[in-house]
Amino acid sequence: MFLHGIAADVLQERLDEVNRTFSDTAVITGHPEFWSRRFPNATVRPDDETLDLREGAHDLVVHAMSLHWANDPVGQLVQARRALRPDGLFLCVAFGGNTLSELRAAMAEAEVAVSGGLSPRVLPMGEVRDLGALLQRAGFALPVADTLTQTVTYESPLPLVRDLRGMGETNALAQRDRGPPKRALFAEAMRVYSSAFRSEDGRVRATFDLVFLTGWAPSDAQPKPLRPGSAKARLADALGTPELPAGDTTGPPKD
Repeated sequence: MFLHGIAADVLQERLDEVNRTFSDTAVITGHPEFWSRRFPNATVRPDDETLDLREGAHDLVVHAMSLHWANDPVGQLVQARRALRPDGLFLCVAFGGNTLSELRAAMAEAEVAVSGGLSPRVLPMGEVRDLGALLQRAGFALPVADTLTQTVTYESPLPLVRDLRGMGETNALAQRDRGPPKRALFAEAMRVYSSAFRSEDGRVRATFDLVFLTGWAPSDAQPKPLRPGSAKARLADALGTPELPAGDTTGPPKD
């Protein structure tokens, strides 16, 4: 659960930077034991499709390491926003981007070699730009999305697989091949992984992208963008530079 620990540490750092005290926190997660320890005063709820949260009951909602498993991620975000009071804070962390790109490539190459075809073996991950757009679709104000990449090394791919099972990150895709996999498939995948993704120190690497999403429940007290053309000062004056007509790329004469 060390990746959950990293995610929780970063979330706490961001909360410390917010000049506000939160009194009614809700945490949505599929790992209640871990996150209850990190947020001992929070209401912890499972990441069900229908969240067990009352509307307007919380000033902070944390969606912890579960959004990448949601069948309807926008629905999860909308429900989280409704559970917030006006100007309440939403924080989310989930796997995304290039997470497990090495394992995905090794499994694909091995399956082609052994079976002559492909089936979904690793959960597809959302890109940070797409996940950030979900905040806007869900109606959050002041949305922000960013990524923290963690490169982990293992003695071999097998400890990585054990960590994934320990985190509950095994294959639950509806379109996965439900038949028993050929024994040769995983042996070949481990061989490809060890050959293609070995670091200089002899260990194999695994990439995890932690995507962090931040948004606020809309409120009249929040800052609003000004109407275009309402500025009372010229940018050129603030920068101390000449202003050129549109399309003029010649610039002022040089001394």
